[in-house]
Amino acid sequence: MITVEDKEQIRRAYYIEHKSIRQIHRETGCHRRTIRNALSDVLVPQYSLKESRPEPVLSPVKGIIDQWLKEDEKQPLKQRHTAKRIYERLKAEYGFLGVEPTIRKYIGQVPRELHSEVFIPLSYAPGQTTQVDFGEAHAIIGGRQTKSQLFCMKLGYSKQPVAVAMPNQSQESFFEGHVRAFTFLGGVPKEIVYDNLKTAVKKVLQGRDRQEQSSFVAFRSHYLFESRFCNPGEAHEKGLVEGLVGYARRNWMVPIPEYDIYDDLNAYLWERCKAEGARRLRGMEMTIGEALAIELPSEHFPCYTLHPASANGFGLVTFQTNRYSVPVGRVHEARWLRAFSGRVEITNGHQILAVHPRCYEGDQDILEPLHYLPLLEQRPGAFDQAKPIVQWQQSWPGVYNRYLAALREHLSGSQATREFIRVLRLHEDYPEAVIAKAMEESLICHCYDADSFKQLVMRLTEPGRPPALPQEAVASCLSVQPVQWPDLSDFDQLLPGGGKR
Repeated sequence: MITVEDKEQIRRAYYIEHKSIRQIHRETGCHRRTIRNALSDVLVPQYSLKESRPEPVLSPVKGIIDQWLKEDEKQPLKQRHTAKRIYERLKAEYGFLGVEPTIRKYIGQVPRELHSEVFIPLSYAPGQTTQVDFGEAHAIIGGRQTKSQLFCMKLGYSKQPVAVAMPNQSQESFFEGHVRAFTFLGGVPKEIVYDNLKTAVKKVLQGRDRQEQSSFVAFRSHYLFESRFCNPGEAHEKGLVEGLVGYARRNWMVPIPEYDIYDDLNAYLWERCKAEGARRLRGMEMTIGEALAIELPSEHFPCYTLHPASANGFGLVTFQTNRYSVPVGRVHEARWLRAFSGRVEITNGHQILAVHPRCYEGDQDILEPLHYLPLLEQRPGAFDQAKPIVQWQQSWPGVYNRYLAALREHLSGSQATREFIRVLRLHEDYPEAVIAKAMEESLICHCYDADSFKQLVMRLTEPGRPPALPQEAVASCLSVQPVQWPDLSDFDQLLPGGGKR
């Protein structure tokens, strides 16, 4: 390839010195086609490869990138791999030694077009303002892919992000998202900026005026922050958190995370938000975590909605078509149901009677077996068909079935069932692992009554009690030993005369 100086020499020889192309070819050695191109194009020559160069760093991971991009075709549009996320995963999972621009070039990502609208750069005082928004993100919870709601909060001064995954955008989820965020931040900002979400705004009035939900006003008065709402259709007024929704979705939810319950997913998001504290953003003199240190602690607001409750003849309280059990001895006390985002509490107004995971399916029975054991102890004949027990049997350890079978071998039917129910009631005070271990020992010791079983449980849980005997020692203790009868003639010595006659 000729240089720009060579091109100038050719053009000068042709146009100024009036030399022919043949003569220039003889003097410079350049091909006639090259000379003609130089005469028609004054720009700096551009080099183009005829064969691709070897890529020793990128080539080993091309197949991995292609596979991820192929899998992305089945994923939600807003939750697919970006070049940045691909680079981070390759670096963390495969020890990739290249740089991010290499990945960007390979997947063909082009820079985003600049917006024609111009915005004003803003500056925030410490603890003054934060912004809140909800965004959708897919997650696999309990083996099922669900469309989760990400409650996102971002502080204006420190730029600290907080993301909390919720099953929906209900008001209790909205409140709980705030409380978890305040807990993470260690304080409450003076002002929070929202769009006009219905969990906070009942009616949009003229200008900045809003008719707010009374429950939201109560929530705000507890923490004493000020609320400000964006103009309708003006999402850029809370651009910080708008960007956070996409950032969280791309960087923390790709690939789609899989957890058993929302609490596990939120524990993961908590760690990702903490890791953001080590970042120093452009234009900031300190890290996000250092800037966050200005926040103040606060007490928590109870994030639930309250509903009247009454139990039916089966000891069940209905809420949103689902039925939740209450202890049979306290059925008539049920007065209120507190609906949190992840659980429900049934209370008499002074004391919590029952707590259940909140169910978001419809027409389901959420039963706690321990609630029904006192009644089953009185009616052992219903044990095998009792729905709470049938559901429990599907998940309890296998030793439970073996112990029940052993009881029925050694005791009559109803007596065996009653003893087993008394054993199950120990779950009210002891964890399942201890009960299961005690059952294993009971099978070895041939212990078939609840009172003796409880002694085994107490020995396992209380350090002051004697340790459990080995199997051989237990067998020797239980074996029948011959009784040696005394020689009664020895007692004759106690008679007068020493027993002599």
